[in-house]
Amino acid sequence: QVQLVESGGGLVQAGGSLRLSCAASGSIRDINRWGWYRQPPGKQREVVAQLYRGREEYADSVKDRFTIDRDNAKNVVYLQMNSLKPEDTAVYYCHARSSTYFNYWGQGTQVTVSS
Repeated sequence: QVQLVESGGGLVQAGGSLRLSCAASGSIRDINRWGWYRQPPGKQREVVAQLYRGREEYADSVKDRFTIDRDNAKNVVYLQMNSLKPEDTAVYYCHARSSTYFNYWGQGTQVTVSS
């Protein structure tokens, strides 16, 4: 089992920045893929960024604005979000997938970007 706890969401003006954190605990040695997803109001959950085998992958809508990284010593995954736009408003979820393709999710953190 893996537990994921997000933090760092909040209200920010357009053009501002936020950094989300995801603290992981449990059987994290089994995890080979880390990521961030988001669910805008009234829409489906979508992938934002992933970290897999040392490679970063981003949704086109956040490329060059968001950065995913992981502090292995602290077992924390971050999402640095710059140049935020109102359309980035969503509940952001931390995600981890094990080598046996089991998916773990955090509880989500709200990000609201005002225009």
